[in-house]
Amino acid sequence: MTTTRRDFLKTAGLASAGFALGGIKMDAASYGRIVGANEKVNLACVGIGFRGNEIIKEFAKTNLANVVALCDIDMGAKHTQEVISMFPNAPQFKDFRQMFDKMGNQFDAVCAGIPDFAHYPVTIHTIKAGKGIYIEKPMCRTFHEGELMIKAAKKYPKVVTQMGNQGHSEGNYFQFKAWKEAGIIKDVTAVTAHMNSARRWHTWDPKITKYPLPDPMPEGIDWDTWNMANWYHEYNDNYHRGQWRCWYDLGMGALGDWGAHIIDTIHEFLELGLPYEVNPLYLKDRNDYFFPMSSTIQFRFKARKKMPAVDITWYDGTDNIPAVPEGYGKVAVDPNIPAVGGGKLQPQKLNPGKEIYSKTLTFKGGSHGSTLEIIPDEKAKEMASKLPDVPKSPSNHYANFLLSVAGKEKTRSPFEIAGPLSQVFCLGVMAQRFGTKIEFDTVAKKVTNNPFADAFLYGAPPRSGWEEYYVI
Repeated sequence: MTTTRRDFLKTAGLASAGFALGGIKMDAASYGRIVGANEKVNLACVGIGFRGNEIIKEFAKTNLANVVALCDIDMGAKHTQEVISMFPNAPQFKDFRQMFDKMGNQFDAVCAGIPDFAHYPVTIHTIKAGKGIYIEKPMCRTFHEGELMIKAAKKYPKVVTQMGNQGHSEGNYFQFKAWKEAGIIKDVTAVTAHMNSARRWHTWDPKITKYPLPDPMPEGIDWDTWNMANWYHEYNDNYHRGQWRCWYDLGMGALGDWGAHIIDTIHEFLELGLPYEVNPLYLKDRNDYFFPMSSTIQFRFKARKKMPAVDITWYDGTDNIPAVPEGYGKVAVDPNIPAVGGGKLQPQKLNPGKEIYSKTLTFKGGSHGSTLEIIPDEKAKEMASKLPDVPKSPSNHYANFLLSVAGKEKTRSPFEIAGPLSQVFCLGVMAQRFGTKIEFDTVAKKVTNNPFADAFLYGAPPRSGWEEYYVI
């Protein structure tokens, strides 16, 4: 890759801040149809297998949605059949663009449980059409795509956006907010975040020198649409059905997958924004194709308002478990952590979670909706009478999105909040991929110490036929 990619994007009008959405006006009627108190949101679902299957079931449980369209590039596969049987009258599509062309006036919102690299085109298409969008985490795969998604949401503020970090509608979100406002959480200077379960690529050979050779393609797959705007990868079983998360070109690894569940409230309520420096402190078996077996990455954030500078240090890998503070207590399997890929997380020496260090208190936390504890126990008992009441969530993450589309709530993880968080992960993945420190100008949004890395903020230009999504 060379800086000519950046030149390409400049010529396409992308590298500047002037991203304009045009051509298709907002469909205001879509909002009018769903305001009625007893009406449900008409929902189209893109990606209906694996994680998409789980998302659709959660939306159905709210009793606030009518699932009116189903879309997946592998509609004939065993892993998509369950959802098809749940909604037999919903028209089926392999290409989301055809779904919009044929049914765009029949749904109000889209939920998408699809690979990380596919988030951007589906999101932009949905926003242009004036529909609400629920996209799984991480929101984007490249820093620049995150910029454009944020700008698109700002351009059309009536479009409801939500990233799927479900803990933003559970206990940890409301507790962190209440404790921050009450001054319990203050003067935070350091955070340790960790996810040390085995990942899909941990059995692979890190001495890889090329992408895998093509496998025979299963019958009925629309593999061209699967690739979307990304540079084309020939079909291989190690790309499809969740394996995409392993590859730099396709996914965001352990950091993008779990970071949004572990440091989300820290990032929002401490108003961290973007880091000025990202240091890859330890990368085991780094290669040019898939993620390291273990990573330790330090994110450095400047002082904000009256809050001090903060360092977040991320640990992943089964052999890369961080030290915990004295008085941490016992480690037990966290019941708030959901099933992953159809199975439960195995007990680890340390649960996925975080330790938060302030000038006066230390906090122990988990992932997703898990609430914080003050440690050690003696300090927790001392602080017990000073803790504020924590309100209960009025709606889970899925209901929050649907109620927001209906104009009754506001989403808790809209793009203005979720976008910068996802961009933090993009910078972390760049540090993993290059194996070098990233010095970042948080105002100009440029890498200042590495021209190659600066160009890489934009990633590769879109492949032929997808340019319109970047010049709209």
